[in-house]
Amino acid sequence: MKNHVEQLHKIANSEPRRIIGLMSGTSLDGLDIAVCNIRNSGTATSLSLEKFTTVPYEDEFRKEIRTIFAKREIDFQQLCLLNPYIGITHGKMILATLENWGISPSEIDLIASHGQTVFHAPQKQHQLSQYPNATLQIGDGDHIAVQTGIITISDFRQKHIAAGGEGAPLAVYGDYYLFSKKDENRILLNMGGIANFTFLPGHLNAAAVFTTDTGPGNTLLDYFTRKLFDKPYDANGAIAASGNVNELLLDELKSRPFFDLPFPKTTGPEVFNFEFVENAIEKTGLTSLSNEDLIATLTQLSADTIVDAIETCIEAGQEYKIYASGGGAHNPVLMQAISSALAEPVGLIDELGISGDAKEAVLFAVLANETVAGVRCDFGKKEGVPSVSMGKISFPG
Repeated sequence: MKNHVEQLHKIANSEPRRIIGLMSGTSLDGLDIAVCNIRNSGTATSLSLEKFTTVPYEDEFRKEIRTIFAKREIDFQQLCLLNPYIGITHGKMILATLENWGISPSEIDLIASHGQTVFHAPQKQHQLSQYPNATLQIGDGDHIAVQTGIITISDFRQKHIAAGGEGAPLAVYGDYYLFSKKDENRILLNMGGIANFTFLPGHLNAAAVFTTDTGPGNTLLDYFTRKLFDKPYDANGAIAASGNVNELLLDELKSRPFFDLPFPKTTGPEVFNFEFVENAIEKTGLTSLSNEDLIATLTQLSADTIVDAIETCIEAGQEYKIYASGGGAHNPVLMQAISSALAEPVGLIDELGISGDAKEAVLFAVLANETVAGVRCDFGKKEGVPSVSMGKISFPG
């Protein structure tokens, strides 16, 4: 063990640190793997993205996860089995990818693993006053470390909760360290399964940084595109573009209690799921709505709730530039709906030097870098951004 601690000490004091960031999102499309070279820490962080890929999941693997994903009642043995199984599978994916790239595992300093979220339950959602915020990610870090032989940092969200946060969004920390710019207010909008944004003030005061989930990003779109069209997602927004937004259904969907909760807040597919949409359709009596109109309406729901959140949280008249990432950034119908409503062109995070597809994996590499080499940054006392270092360290042996 002493050798591992000494190795970790050496990594913390050497530059650059070569860190693999991993991300597996609620879409369950695959494992994002980003090899990052990182110097310094905090606001002095300098990062270059060396390699990036998404290793697609096999259908059977995806199906196994969905048996327990975002469900209150599950087979508990399946949860226990999947925790190590996902870790081992991710480890094998990493080794195969490194071999493809001609990189030896010994050349990597750290792995930063987000794991696979299977349930998210902030107190605002579960409303059980005796219990705290809660979230659960599986894909055990010890198994990744043993499988790959690389020190692994994982389970980042638990410290966030322990310090008073909701376990999300965590992108805010890496956003601030990598993308803040003096004299330019920025909004970094991420549209994964759930949409969220980070506000970065141009005066660079960390205490003024703000982040929140806004509601559904792609989770409803992807689910109903799979169900109704047998496609993994609405490529280029083509289905939405062929339909018409149904305002009656849209208003019913927007009446969900989540949208009335104060900001900041977090959510997940536990709230925005099949039942959520089916209940709204039943309540409005729109059972004959065309499939294309449903996708168009769900796309508008994501756009409207993103816009509503930004307009509510950002001071009126305040100038800013907005940069998007995540799967939603590839949907021109969604992007245009947001741009039109904000009267502000929505750019891509790629313009700032990091691929939007790689961004979340990169940001977990940044969190791991902070774990081993960072110093505490004071984000103030506001809700949602506790000033903490996150992640549990797993040694290979």
